[in-house]
Amino acid sequence: MNIKKIVSEHRDFLGATPDAYFSPGRVNLIGEHIDYLGGRVLPTAIDLGTYAFVTKRDDRQIRLLSHNYQQDGTIMASLDDLTYNPDRGWANYATGMLQALIKRGMVATHGLNILIYGTLPNGAGLSSSASLEVLIGHLVCEQYHYAVDTIELSRIAQQVENQYIGVNCGIMDQFAVAMGKRNHAIYLDTESLDFEWVPLELKEHTIVIANTNKKRALADSKYNERRSECDVGLAQVQAINPSIENLCDISYGQYVKLADQIAPEVIRRRVKHAVTETDRTKQAVVALRANDLEKFGNLMDMSHESLKNDFEVSCFELDQMVDSFQKHGALGARMTGAGFGGCVVAILPDGQLDIILEKVRQEYNRITDYEAEFYRCQTSDGTHTITKEEWR
Repeated sequence: MNIKKIVSEHRDFLGATPDAYFSPGRVNLIGEHIDYLGGRVLPTAIDLGTYAFVTKRDDRQIRLLSHNYQQDGTIMASLDDLTYNPDRGWANYATGMLQALIKRGMVATHGLNILIYGTLPNGAGLSSSASLEVLIGHLVCEQYHYAVDTIELSRIAQQVENQYIGVNCGIMDQFAVAMGKRNHAIYLDTESLDFEWVPLELKEHTIVIANTNKKRALADSKYNERRSECDVGLAQVQAINPSIENLCDISYGQYVKLADQIAPEVIRRRVKHAVTETDRTKQAVVALRANDLEKFGNLMDMSHESLKNDFEVSCFELDQMVDSFQKHGALGARMTGAGFGGCVVAILPDGQLDIILEKVRQEYNRITDYEAEFYRCQTSDGTHTITKEEWR
């Protein structure tokens, strides 16, 4: 991405040489559908993300423009009225963050021109909304000289998504975006926010996000159904052992002893996924610390099997994509995100990357009639200011 070219195209909007900022997207490498069951997740920030270019104004107007959605034109808001407005569309993520920080004590002394440019594919489950929220939070704190701890900023961004936008998400996305560290994954307890950066040295391998382009039509309803099923399973387990607070507190050995007392069979399988995925995530951390990418890839494969068979949140298209990656030489591959469509994350050897992607593309299109899209990713630092030396 040529920053100078983007800025040049919007010189009239910006009016001056801007300050520049970047906020990454994120992909969860393993630990799927256990963040709301007391488990730990292992996301990494990626170099696909959201850029902002900002100049000061002499009034109290916030002017927002997206390079990606230029058909929407310039969107206006006043620092004196930042209430949610459905006509603002995507810009509500920005006004929501501004409002939350002003309520917290930030003094906004002047207006801003904010140009947004994103490289994240829409609807791919790579956290474009969290990327934008944390980006806006970071840049306005910089512009108005207001100090906020990075973890607290991720909490504020989650609060905006929950209460201002109206989406009941957890904190993983905002946390991973804010706290990303290049060549590392984040081993995160989403309840306590205890975390560790885990080395992610890919050597001669690349993370690829593969979009099935199958819309996730069932994700919301099935998500609620799975949560209810897990609640039933937890209640049965607690009737036997009241000391267990979450499904992910159960060791595999405990599960084996309890399994016959969990019924019906569908509830047993939901509990099994929570237990085994928690164990796989722990093993994945050990593998990365030992620089054992082969082991890590095997755990990704096993994660998909569990999501497919025990938690049943996959679909035909995701399974075909994963199977094709595994058959053609991926180190590991699995669905990522809510499921029932969306994306696959795979780790591919650089020397065969183009060959594998072409084989997967052809095979997936022949079997499903969907066109796959592939995004090659590197790990990234979290949301940050781009220095003048980097682009001007």
